Amino acid sequence: MPKLPQLAPLLLCAAIVPGAVQADDPIEYRQAVMGVFSWNLSAMGSMVKGETLFDAAAFKDHAADLGRAASLNLLKGFPEDSVGDESDAREDIWLNWADFEAKYKTFKEAAAKLAEVAAAGDEGAMRAEFKEAAGTCKACHRDFKR
Repeated sequence: MPKLPQLAPLLLCAAIVPGAVQADDPIEYRQAVMGVFSWNLSAMGSMVKGETLFDAAAFKDHAADLGRAASLNLLKGFPEDSVGDESDAREDIWLNWADFEAKYKTFKEAAAKLAEVAAAGDEGAMRAEFKEAAGTCKACHRDFKR
């Protein structure tokens, strides 16, 4: 049976997310999910770049959170023609949906692998795997973000 501390992040998300994102706004949904990606990647990136002290326990937590967030179905936040001024999504997403979907799958796999590697605690491996995961983000942003 899971312990309360392990369930706390999920309970917090369940309490906050429904009120934070309108169910009918796919742009808000995808930006909220990507905000979670960004927050965790930024913290780990800061450690990898030496901007902050490398903290293996914190890195492991961020990697685990990224892996859990990546398991969400972000693609439902991209229904056809959900382009708007408040979004950085390029129309190329819908013109090249199979490529977009494949890139997201690659990110999901990389995030899961990063969480796995971080759980083992080898700093060198964590740094290397972070670069792989961050590269999957850059590949998608290069092709599909304004």
